[in-house]
Amino acid sequence: MYKTFAEVKTALASGSTVLEIVEGYLNAIQQHSDLNAFLEVFESSAKDKAIEVDAKRKAGNAGRLAGMVIGLKDNLCYAGHKVSASSKILEGFESLYTATVVQRLLDEDAVIIGRLNCDEFAMGSSNENSAFGPVKNNLNKNLVPGGSSGGSAVAVSAGLCTATLGSDTGGSIRQPASFTGTYGLKPSYGRISRYGLIAYASSFDQIGPFTNSLEDSALLLEVMAGEDDFDSTVSSKPVLDYASFETIQSKKIAVIQESLNTEGIDPEVVAKMEDTIAKLKAEGHTVEFVSFPYLEYMVPTYYVLTTAEASSNLSRFDGVHFGHRSASAVGVEQTYKKSRSEGFGPEVQRRIMAGTFVLSHGYYDAYYTKGQKVRRVLKNRTEEILSQYDLILLPTTPSTAFELNAVKDPIQMYLQDIFTVHANLTGHPAISLPLGKHSNGLPFGIQVMGKNFGEKELFNFSSYLEKLA
Repeated sequence: MYKTFAEVKTALASGSTVLEIVEGYLNAIQQHSDLNAFLEVFESSAKDKAIEVDAKRKAGNAGRLAGMVIGLKDNLCYAGHKVSASSKILEGFESLYTATVVQRLLDEDAVIIGRLNCDEFAMGSSNENSAFGPVKNNLNKNLVPGGSSGGSAVAVSAGLCTATLGSDTGGSIRQPASFTGTYGLKPSYGRISRYGLIAYASSFDQIGPFTNSLEDSALLLEVMAGEDDFDSTVSSKPVLDYASFETIQSKKIAVIQESLNTEGIDPEVVAKMEDTIAKLKAEGHTVEFVSFPYLEYMVPTYYVLTTAEASSNLSRFDGVHFGHRSASAVGVEQTYKKSRSEGFGPEVQRRIMAGTFVLSHGYYDAYYTKGQKVRRVLKNRTEEILSQYDLILLPTTPSTAFELNAVKDPIQMYLQDIFTVHANLTGHPAISLPLGKHSNGLPFGIQVMGKNFGEKELFNFSSYLEKLA
């Protein structure tokens, strides 16, 4: 099936209809059901939307995304459709409203084809924590696709839809993009509305796209970005023409020295970084190593703060206010305990308990307050670097995709996020570009981080970099 929107538009120009394109994707989804990427296919509503868009095309008033078929991570609301955050506690829940980003896609005549499997409540780095089974990497079914947006990454990589939406709290878009050879964008915090996103950690979460082309990522950001009356954290900064790439001038680029010396990083990832640096220097760009002596503190800080926010955000799912209610519970206290024990999986329970401890009396200052102070130090140092350099270059992941069930230790799994949590802690935009190819045949990403709300420059440089590579 069509991998990019450019291919879709070529097919439409040659006489294909949006309905035919949707039917093609539906067949592809059925053929690749063993990947477990889709939890539900919205066949009826997708076909209805396709017929509507075909009529608009005939009338000459179709939107910018006419013919683009998009899948949603299972934590984004779409009115009249189920959403569960891949958790038993929300199994069967049907959304009463539509997320702002989803509505903006629909308004431009995109077709929403289904909801995609993910780690439960977006908590995971492998997509093995879903209540509905793991997603398999389409490039090798014995490997993880990355998490938490594994279903979104696989659906794009396998050509089951044109693009997908994911959420990125600590790398949940960029890490799966690296493992599947796709483009994964985490915008600046506040660039895109979070209204209609089931929250994990509200000061970290950002919605972003998976695509098979940089152009599609830029176009989707352009459509989704901008102010929203339903989300007060969205910036009023103007939305730029992201999808029109400009020729770049000589750039000054920082490379975090400690990232290439990290224990456990694959030598071929380091080699690709060094090759990229050499090519940039040969083209006349200034590329310098900078010290960021806080790398070892980023993952612990991230998990202290995000688990605290998760403990608060997920407290509403208690069998009384929202979510699964235990059939065997008697009384309010039992209802709380049994409903949450039955509804939440082990990883979600682990993070809720950790976050509750962090926020508890006697430990709040020692952990949460200290974590916020460290976050400020990280942000200040990043801003200092970006005041002297245009962009930051670093790996997306320390390795290529690993085997299913290979990582048993939660701490070792958390360390998969070592290069991605940075942009979430500081709020900066970052993108994973599928520029690496390992000798084992698997892809891996190179990550570019930009200045706050500097997505235009980020895209311009990324376009240049992919041609250079």
